[in-house]
Amino acid sequence: MNDRTDPVASRIAATLAERIVSGELSPGAPLRQDHVAYEFGASHVPAREAFQMLRAQGLAVSEPRRGMRVAPLDAASILEVVEMRAALELLAFRHAVLRMTLTHIAAIEEALQAGEEAETLPVREAANRDFHRALVEPCRMPRLLIALEQLRLANSRIVLAAVRSTSWRSRSNHDHRRIVDAIRSKDFERAAGLLKAHIYASAAITAAATDEA
Repeated sequence: MNDRTDPVASRIAATLAERIVSGELSPGAPLRQDHVAYEFGASHVPAREAFQMLRAQGLAVSEPRRGMRVAPLDAASILEVVEMRAALELLAFRHAVLRMTLTHIAAIEEALQAGEEAETLPVREAANRDFHRALVEPCRMPRLLIALEQLRLANSRIVLAAVRSTSWRSRSNHDHRRIVDAIRSKDFERAAGLLKAHIYASAAITAAATDEA
């Protein structure tokens, strides 16, 4: 996205993304430009631009003769998100810890506490995104941060789908606490190792839960 992005298109994309991540729009569901334009009182131009934003976020796909649809949620899609997120988040984290201040650490701990105190799954998952966002925010790599924001959204969709269909419970808060402890001890290699293990372990549990759905 850039500064010239149509605000109407951004609003449409944000609303549809929320519906996709929450599961209100299921995998494979059609995204019809005329229906969306009518719902939001917009022309087809911002609706089309919103669809492109969703494609960039990995939440929608364009299929021949089928048009735009909600992206699938299968093992291959999950693995792609996990592999990309693990590589990019670790890259960003290694740059971020070199510039991390007490203010940054306070933001990380605030997100950790919000996750521990969350009483609903959507609130907990939002806190999880905030935690991982705070871990990499100091890296000063804006393109990388944009890519990670999109991957976090895709990851939330996977997590919420798994938890809706099973009694699965995340160990994220325990992992998050260990990562924070390593950062506070300035053991950044250990923190990076814990972060990598956390991403893959959480993904493995989530993928198994999704496959059982």
